Amino acid sequence: MTTTCSAPQAPAHLLDALSQLLGDAQLSAQTLPGTEIKLWLIDAENMDRQFSQEETQRILEEPPYWCFCWASGLVLARWLVQNPEWVRNKRVLDFGTGSGVAAIAAAKAGAAEVVACDLDPYALAASRANAELNHVSLSYSTDFFAEADRFDLIIVADVLYDRANLPLLNQFLSRGQQALVADSRVRDFQHPLYQRLGIMQACTWPDLAEPAEFRNVSLYHAQRN
Repeated sequence: MTTTCSAPQAPAHLLDALSQLLGDAQLSAQTLPGTEIKLWLIDAENMDRQFSQEETQRILEEPPYWCFCWASGLVLARWLVQNPEWVRNKRVLDFGTGSGVAAIAAAKAGAAEVVACDLDPYALAASRANAELNHVSLSYSTDFFAEADRFDLIIVADVLYDRANLPLLNQFLSRGQQALVADSRVRDFQHPLYQRLGIMQACTWPDLAEPAEFRNVSLYHAQRN
């Protein structure tokens, strides 16, 4: 007897949230380049048309960060999969998880526990759906500062796009022994506790045709004294 596996269906609550911003928007399960990780992301065809002024305003007011895999998140996910010793058997918190890509990568790399943390309830809903798509288990948190100082590693991607977030670099080590931060936006990154591990290239997925400079992602590491 032959059975056929039906394609996974986009989570209705996420599709509804996206449709409120872009009426014709669709989500599709996409495999990220250079990985085996799949995410529910906005369909690339939705990015081919010009947005109306009203749509643009809604997107600016409530950016659906969770329906893209940003370049820094992709770099961090690849790094963790390629260097599993950073997370294997460790307790990890993914700050500003967005789609959950880095959290999922940490879980796949053998972390003992992974907490996906984000203020946006849709980001946590997307992370749940994406974790299920990748057959991994995550925990979830809406408040980083409510978490105990118990983590071996804090992972962070695409958070420093707003320079007002730079003071968070100090706070990451208040909850974890070490921090890994992926960023492509801060050109003058200087912090006494953080050292650059390298520069890697990636683009946001689906490709937003961002400037080439934003495809160069730096990975920084800090360890509590």
